[in-house]
Amino acid sequence: MKKPFDQTELEKLSPRIDPAAIKDFLDRMDPDYFLEFSTRTVAEHVTMANTLTLEDPCTLLIQPANDTNRYRLTIVAYDYFAEFATICGLLSAYGFDIREALVFTYHDDPVSASKTLRHMQGFKWPVRRPRQQPGLFKRKAVDVFQVHLLPGTTFDTAIEQELRQDLSHMVYLLEAQKLQEVRNHVNRKLVEMLGQRKTAASALVHPVEIFFNNARSARDTVVDIRGTDSPAFLYAFTNALAMRGLYFSKAVIDGDGIRVRNRFFVRDRHGKKIVSAQEQQELTVAAALIKEFTHSLTWAPDPGKALNHFSHFLDQWLEHRLSKKQIGMLTKKDSLANLARLFGTSDFLWEDFLRRQHVNLLPIVETFHQPQARSSKTVLVKALKTALGKNRNTENRKTILNRFKDQELFRIDMHHILNETSLPSFSESLTTLAEVILAQALVEAQTVVNRKHPPPSTLNKNPLPFSICGLGKLGGRELGYASDIELIFVYGTNAPDRPNPGIGEYYERLVQEFLHWIETKQEGIFQVDIRLRPHGEKGLLTNSFEDIKCYYRTGGAAALFERQALIKLRHVAGHSALGRRIERYKDEFVYSQDPWPLDTALHLRRRQIQELVPKDAIHVKYSPGGLIDVEYTAQYLQIQHGSGKPPLRTPNTLQALEALQATRILSRHEATILMEDYLFLRKVIDGLRIVRGHAKDLVLPESGSDDMIYLARRLGYLTDVWKEGAQTFENELQQRMHRTHAIFTKLFQPEQWKGRKTRKKK
Repeated sequence: MKKPFDQTELEKLSPRIDPAAIKDFLDRMDPDYFLEFSTRTVAEHVTMANTLTLEDPCTLLIQPANDTNRYRLTIVAYDYFAEFATICGLLSAYGFDIREALVFTYHDDPVSASKTLRHMQGFKWPVRRPRQQPGLFKRKAVDVFQVHLLPGTTFDTAIEQELRQDLSHMVYLLEAQKLQEVRNHVNRKLVEMLGQRKTAASALVHPVEIFFNNARSARDTVVDIRGTDSPAFLYAFTNALAMRGLYFSKAVIDGDGIRVRNRFFVRDRHGKKIVSAQEQQELTVAAALIKEFTHSLTWAPDPGKALNHFSHFLDQWLEHRLSKKQIGMLTKKDSLANLARLFGTSDFLWEDFLRRQHVNLLPIVETFHQPQARSSKTVLVKALKTALGKNRNTENRKTILNRFKDQELFRIDMHHILNETSLPSFSESLTTLAEVILAQALVEAQTVVNRKHPPPSTLNKNPLPFSICGLGKLGGRELGYASDIELIFVYGTNAPDRPNPGIGEYYERLVQEFLHWIETKQEGIFQVDIRLRPHGEKGLLTNSFEDIKCYYRTGGAAALFERQALIKLRHVAGHSALGRRIERYKDEFVYSQDPWPLDTALHLRRRQIQELVPKDAIHVKYSPGGLIDVEYTAQYLQIQHGSGKPPLRTPNTLQALEALQATRILSRHEATILMEDYLFLRKVIDGLRIVRGHAKDLVLPESGSDDMIYLARRLGYLTDVWKEGAQTFENELQQRMHRTHAIFTKLFQPEQWKGRKTRKKK
């Protein structure tokens, strides 16, 4: 197509620009570009393009219109995949309503086309980077926007400078192929703005018409979009198309604040037209759903994670062909909001649960608002028996058992996240499931071992009793997200005065087989921990009841902390009569009148702080005022007073604190603080574990960091200004830990702890 002016005229208007740069611009820019702009405007664009460098790959010209709320924004930049969507997102995040836009890029030549395609596919390539005039060798894009500043939005000199820096940095990151980092930043900024303007909910579920035309352009598929305008509509849609791998070579945007009429010239991830009717249909469904989902991101703790996971979720569903009913479920306002909450929680939650359980996810999301019918142990046992059926294959039964465990864990966790069920209710559901799985795993292990080794029996030929006891959170019926399963195994003997080594060998084999039946995908998630058994990791896997009594006794081998840990012991599976005997003996030992060396216990507590808490950090469990201070307060007092006060002999922390108040060992004020702070700290710990995917790392993120902001949002601090919500959370955590540690210090008077801060102020 003949250009309406020649290079000579442009050179006169741009005397300081190298003629080679002008020629490069004229030869490679899309021909339609020259039909839209005057020679003087083209010269302006050429001048802007000539200022681009690899360190500063974007330039912005802002021209106010007569109306103070209207602007013409011209952006000239090196051209990268997803750049147009990024620019649209940033402009929306700064309060601009895009009414019109013209977007043009360089036409492909063999070199630049190869680079573009390889960039789109995520590969790095050798880029020619001469010291002089790097613009001669890189594709460029010219984007011209007519925008209105939204009412109530401020755009002063400082914000203008921030926009310039933000825009340039995003394009720089695109050059470095850090696309996910770019999307995370833009989504975070945009979603915070939408939340402040309270516009997200009204923007949901607006129908969109999408038309494909492959005859209009020789190189591109032309996509026409018609729909109702809404805040950030253009970003939501262009980002949705980019997330499906589409590259924009040209765009014409037209809107009046009510309706939008957009035309995009696009190619797929392989640089080709979109010609398949099935591909067009899938793209239409996915783009429309991602567009709608974008407006639900105000509900997501981390919007970047939510959008990325939702796109992968759609990949799975499109592979299995979404039905009309499923699409209907996804387009419900509540469903999208709750998917945003789930998908924006953590990468771990997606990888280990949501991605694997996508078939079960939509029904749970659809019924999230209904009170969860807590499954009784009887109901769970029946359901598990039905699932196992008459299948006799050992490996198949193991697979069925663990699939049942994972599906029930998923159901319990999802209802807890969506409904924000109380910790006691959540813990009760997890504990009941654990007991059912442990009991069935024991039955299965016995079946396998008994095929080769006959089970030992009593003198009258009855099977010897075998019991599994829980410790820690399982023993206390206090399981939380990512809690491990702490166990000890005990068997009865035929004649205590005549030990039979063969009995011990049988039960060692049984426990070894039992441990193979419970599979875990991630450290800490339902992982069986047997390190608290007698003699620890050096001891046998299982012990006779007589060995237990010998180990846990006055003058026995049990350490001080093991007596304290035994407070949590509770029979959870196997022979119930033996389990009750173990529990009674435990009470006799733990709550005996034997001296309780408090100074030794406090020394161990100080070592925890010194060795397990990083410098200048807050460990939610081990720092002064952390969860351990609440648990140890209850446990120290239980041991000190439990001999004469049977109500104190409970493995559950909240019940212990209530009993300590009822017996007036703790004041009502002290007990209330400790119970409230226990629940608060457990909620924070669950929030950290659900992000990190294991039970170990409970160090709080750095103050003011994005991770701290996302943690605060995950815990319900959904303020308009996200940093303010994070600061509110930090302040509350500090106050609670301070008052909890003050009670601990008052009760047990570790003088050397007084005045210690929970975090060094920077």
